[in-house]
Amino acid sequence: MKLAGVIAGCVLFLATAPAWAHHAFVAEFDPKKPLKLQGKVTKVEWINPHSWIHIAAKNADGSTTEWMIEGGSPNTLFRRGFTKDSLMAGTEIVVDGYQAKDGSNRANGRDITFPDGKKLFLGSSSPDAPYNDK
Repeated sequence: MKLAGVIAGCVLFLATAPAWAHHAFVAEFDPKKPLKLQGKVTKVEWINPHSWIHIAAKNADGSTTEWMIEGGSPNTLFRRGFTKDSLMAGTEIVVDGYQAKDGSNRANGRDITFPDGKKLFLGSSSPDAPYNDK
C-alpha cells in the first residue's frame, strides 16, 4: 500500500514538472523595454513550449545583429495563420516585442509585419497582448 502511494506521488511529480519550466512573461522579459526590429529571418524553430524566430536585425550603421524572438507554441501560431512556409529564411520582417531583462539579444515577440503589410500575432504572453481566440 505504501509503495502504491510512493509510485502515485512520483507520477504526479513528474507530470507537473514541465509546468515549472514554463515561465511568466515578467519573469524573463521587460514590459518597459518595447522594441521594434527589422531584418531577415535566418532560422525558425517550431518547438514547444515556445517557437523561436531568429533574425539578422539591421543596425543604424548598416551592420546586423542576431536576435532570438520568442513566439507562442507551434500550435498557437498555426491557429493564428502561420504555416511552416510563412517564415522562410530570407523573409524580411518587422518584429514588435519586448527585450529580455538580462539585456541579451532575445525578445518576446508581440507580432510581426511582412513587407506587404500583413501582420501576424506571435502568441505573446505580454500584458498588452490582444485576446484572440482563433
